[in-house]
Amino acid sequence: MATTPAPAPAAPAKRRRTGATRERQSTHEGFLVHRNGKWIKISSALAAALILLYIFVPLPPQHFGSTWLGYTLGTIGALLILWLTALGMRKRAITPGRWSLKAWTSAHVWLGVLLIVIGTLHSGFAFGWNVHTLAWALMLIVIISGIFGVTAYATLPRALSANRYDAEGAITEKQMVEALRSLDRQLHDAAQPLDSECAMLVGRSLEQDPFTGSIVNRLTGRYPGDATREAAGELRRLRAHRPRTADDPLDKVDALLTRKEAMLARLRRHLRLKGWLQAWLYVHVPMTFALIAALSAHIVSVFFYW
Repeated sequence: MATTPAPAPAAPAKRRRTGATRERQSTHEGFLVHRNGKWIKISSALAAALILLYIFVPLPPQHFGSTWLGYTLGTIGALLILWLTALGMRKRAITPGRWSLKAWTSAHVWLGVLLIVIGTLHSGFAFGWNVHTLAWALMLIVIISGIFGVTAYATLPRALSANRYDAEGAITEKQMVEALRSLDRQLHDAAQPLDSECAMLVGRSLEQDPFTGSIVNRLTGRYPGDATREAAGELRRLRAHRPRTADDPLDKVDALLTRKEAMLARLRRHLRLKGWLQAWLYVHVPMTFALIAALSAHIVSVFFYW
């Protein structure tokens, strides 16, 4: 007797598709809302619980830090600070799963914000000119700089990407620099027929390093004394007082200076955005080490000299 083969079950395929969809969603999910905002929910719940404990648990108002709740908050805060500093080492090991780098970073951000509540409640709002308040202040500086870093990483990469694209497609930082050098070579050749006054203006643009300046210039994108901008403006002023002729070499020089100004602005904008992505670390990392030192002094002074 002929038998009809049983149809293959569709459930596994469906499960495979669901798993693939979940994996794609996880891949594109930002670290701030990792796993549907798991760590912001945990941090918010812990913050609310600690604030309620501080309000409703009967404890002496003076020397709150030496009460059982004060010691508990201090211990949690100190251990949390040490754990938060481990993110730098964790970045060297990229692994999937529950404690993936994305999950670790999400916990780092939201537990770091929770530290504001823990540290402030541990102090009992008793601040002064001492090492204890210094540790609290350094903690705030580290957290605020970290919040700035998170904001930068959430917004600036998109601006960096947009700055790289134009009507001709994408261009890298190296290609921007090469385009500037090419424009300089063309300017050098185009300036040969000019009189001495105009040629001197173009020469200043060619001789000046377009990226000289301080870190403030890099982060603001403002470069006072830009020889290219000054040369373009002065040549346009001179052209306005001269009779226009066919095949005027100033026309070509002006067009090249205009292109150079645009490319300089684009490259400087690129460097400014990159600078902001890195600048916060120059505050965050050193202040973290200073915080650990102040925290150590705080703990020693409490247990041995308080």
